[in-house]
Amino acid sequence: MKQNLTGLTSAQVQSRVAAGEKNTATKSLTKSIQQIIFENTFTLFNLINIMLGMLVFLTGSYKNMLFLLIATINTMIGIFQEIRSKRQIDKMALLSEAKVTVIRNGVSVEIAPEDLVLDDLIVLQLGDQIPVDGVVQETQELEIDESQITGESDVIVKTDGQALISGSFVVSGHAIMRATKVGKATFVNSLTEKVSKTEKQNSVLLKLIKRIIRILTMIIIPLGLLLFASRLWHGVSFNHAILGTVAAMIGMIPEGLILLSSVTLAISAYHLARKQVLVRDLASIETLARVDTLCLDKTGTITNGNLQFKDLVLAPGQTQAAVSNLLGSLIKEIDDINETAEALKVAFPKHPYQAQQIVPFSSARKWSGVQFEQGNYVLGAPQFVLDLNGQQTQQVHDFAAEGNRVLALVKANQMSREGLVGTELVAFILITDVIRADAPATLAYFANQGVQVKVISGDDPTTVAAIAKRTGIEHAEQLVDMTTVADDADYHALVANTTVFGRVKPEQKERLVKALQDNGHTVAMTGDGVNDILALRQANCGIAMASGNESTKSIADFVLVNSNFSALINILNEGRRVINNIDNIAALYLVKTMFSIMLSLIFIFMAKSYPFQPIQLTPINSLMVGVPSFLLALAPEFHPIKNRFFTGIVEIALPSAICVVLYILLIGGIGNLLGFQVATTDTLNVLLTGLISWQALLLVSRPLNRYKTLIVSGSIVLFMGLFIIFGKFFYLTNFFTWQVGGIGLLLILTINPVFLLIQRVVNYFYSGRKMKAKKELTK
Repeated sequence: MKQNLTGLTSAQVQSRVAAGEKNTATKSLTKSIQQIIFENTFTLFNLINIMLGMLVFLTGSYKNMLFLLIATINTMIGIFQEIRSKRQIDKMALLSEAKVTVIRNGVSVEIAPEDLVLDDLIVLQLGDQIPVDGVVQETQELEIDESQITGESDVIVKTDGQALISGSFVVSGHAIMRATKVGKATFVNSLTEKVSKTEKQNSVLLKLIKRIIRILTMIIIPLGLLLFASRLWHGVSFNHAILGTVAAMIGMIPEGLILLSSVTLAISAYHLARKQVLVRDLASIETLARVDTLCLDKTGTITNGNLQFKDLVLAPGQTQAAVSNLLGSLIKEIDDINETAEALKVAFPKHPYQAQQIVPFSSARKWSGVQFEQGNYVLGAPQFVLDLNGQQTQQVHDFAAEGNRVLALVKANQMSREGLVGTELVAFILITDVIRADAPATLAYFANQGVQVKVISGDDPTTVAAIAKRTGIEHAEQLVDMTTVADDADYHALVANTTVFGRVKPEQKERLVKALQDNGHTVAMTGDGVNDILALRQANCGIAMASGNESTKSIADFVLVNSNFSALINILNEGRRVINNIDNIAALYLVKTMFSIMLSLIFIFMAKSYPFQPIQLTPINSLMVGVPSFLLALAPEFHPIKNRFFTGIVEIALPSAICVVLYILLIGGIGNLLGFQVATTDTLNVLLTGLISWQALLLVSRPLNRYKTLIVSGSIVLFMGLFIIFGKFFYLTNFFTWQVGGIGLLLILTINPVFLLIQRVVNYFYSGRKMKAKKELTK
């Protein structure tokens, strides 16, 4: 007995909402503005900066608090870039939002999926995705595609009272369904609950930067306290002790490196959003650039989900024109609305015959038929409409092996809903999936970059392998039917020796990805169906098509808004830009950190004041490190990752830091010998430190091009201009004196030879340690 189809009343809806029987909203792809502001503002280093600023305030030397302004600007830049990225991503996310039509108070209304409640009556039309689990209340020839759940592309007919699963699609007919499960209880969300327990690995770059920060956190505060205590112990005035300690601690903080990493990732997310790619997790931009294995679902990824007619293989005695007229008329009279029917309507537009009787398609029968004046003609799966002889069986197998879907048009002596009698082959109809136009070129690009491709699909492995071969995937002939694989099988060996996996269940997809990771691979997974959710979340990098299920998109790291497969190349390039640029630029920030730690350790045991005041580090931090590094991070460095982070430290940062320390000690000795005032030695210290930092900037900018040359030359011009014109503001003396100009020029001429000598010594010891470590490993 059918229920009254007036739907729930407003009071009933409110009652269910109050009882918690309401659907859940899709998780936002981005952080909230409040969260972005909080995370950028309340950082450990910002807290340290504020505390140091309060100490400087006590000295009355307010100019030396300029570093707080720089830190504030850095924080604002970070917030601005992340919010800009968020707004662009949110704007793009609106494109994939879908509304649901429900009956409430006897009227059809459109609501957001998250506003559904238990027992809502939902109106389903052609093309709709079922948002929650439910049962059919009333239907007219409803056909459902559950391939997003099962991976199988067969259409399923649903009748009154039958269950509907969230994530499936309406491919024909229409219906009214009643919601029986909402929120976490639905099939889709039960999978999403499982994936929430899977933690992804941190990106290598951010992990490394966090490790550096963790080490510095343990060093900065105790070293600062020791330096301050030693200054007072050696008789340095309280104010000078504070200023020297603050200068040392500011130098140790690589806050710009943290900012640069987050801002660069945010800018990359902004660029990707403009190219129709939504970024859910910024760190995944880097992760994809390191991927060495790409796992693909077939339907909706390699193929676009559409079908096209390929060929008509006639039985002996049949003619092309006669069969075309029969097939066109059969398709027109049955008037199915699905991908197969649509492809045949386009291929066979003529329909001269009218039906006398129609037997509609049934998932149980696997065929549909029409009685014409010329006889009974049936279209369906060959094995269900024919007693295949040996030759026909081989033909069907060969067609499938070439990646075709095979249908048979037969003539029957008798036709009814109960079955067929006396069938004879008229023709085989070959239909094929439409491969995305950009798929072969994109896959070829990844292959050239050393990324191996695996195809993991719910479809028949023979068909999938044929399509994989057509797209140029290597070793596509190495296939397996996962229904034949035991639960306790060795998945690690399986993934190492197989390229195409067919008839894969969702749990098996997850296990395959996990096995690849256990084998030492960094894995990206693409998909669009509910059956891909577990694998997408397990992968190091999950990529969903916008045409896919909402829950699938909500847990993916990237969403291709236009389902444009070639957009993967854009993501790869943005990841490379981030890694390559930060790998190079990190050395600039660590120069300052290293020489500040070295000087602090040395000056703990010296009676002299620390060689810098906080404000004197500002021109170096801003013009030799901060601004140039930000501009260099935008350079299009799309070449394969070279992992130069540690190389930059050994070859550039450490030799430069040692150079700075040696020159500051040398300048201190010359100052004592010639009786220089403190302002003169401070000026020489800033000048030499700035120029050594500029040399490091020049080295990390290699190879130079017009863009990089402009950055490098502009930084030195601005630094010298600031040094000369605004020297007094930074407590620097006149540059045009024999003490500063003459001795400074002599020292400047020695910077490069001294650096090269120190670099060779550092490389000698570093290489020796590497060789020793290798020998110990081989023992």
